[in-house]
Amino acid sequence: MTEGHSGHLSGRGLHLWRGDRCLFRDLSIELESGQLLHVTGSNGSGKTSLLRVLCGLSQPDEGAVRWRGGLIERLETRYSEQLAYLGHLEGSKGDLSALENLRFHFSLRQPLEDGVIEEALAEMGLSRVRSLPVRFLSAGQRRRVALARTILSEVPMWIMDEPYANLDTQGRALVTHKITEHLVAGGLVAMAVHEALTFDIRRIVPLELGE
Repeated sequence: MTEGHSGHLSGRGLHLWRGDRCLFRDLSIELESGQLLHVTGSNGSGKTSLLRVLCGLSQPDEGAVRWRGGLIERLETRYSEQLAYLGHLEGSKGDLSALENLRFHFSLRQPLEDGVIEEALAEMGLSRVRSLPVRFLSAGQRRRVALARTILSEVPMWIMDEPYANLDTQGRALVTHKITEHLVAGGLVAMAVHEALTFDIRRIVPLELGE
């Protein structure tokens, strides 16, 4: 494990309301390098809201999230540069191709050579459609583009909301493989997934909302 892939994410006393409904109260989380936070719960239990709090896109009504001991709201870009967030929306520009989308995304952070991007697209089974505008791709193919972006980010923290959505059996197996590689390298993952996971149980930190 390299220093770049080590980390520690914690939440203390997290409390979040949506209107007059409390999604979760006094929630605490500890996640170390090589661990996966598996968030489950019924629809509307706050899974997506919690992931958005963990990546700093939303603020809890009470409590705090820390990354490597520092409050994430004070770390600002130093924290956002250490994570990749995969939400329900893939975040791709429909008029750009898969290659152009990834090229544009990384030009803003850590420019990558086209060969590296092409290799990632090939690994995700997208070589034949890499030059098509993303709006012409299937839902599963668009998901694979977003997953390629996550994998290429080379950051320690992956926050993923239903990463298996719209994927076939082969795609789901590939995602499991890439997440396992990330954990073995010392990375951290927080994700909301409805079904049971096939990862090493020793790496999983279970969290069920709405209990």
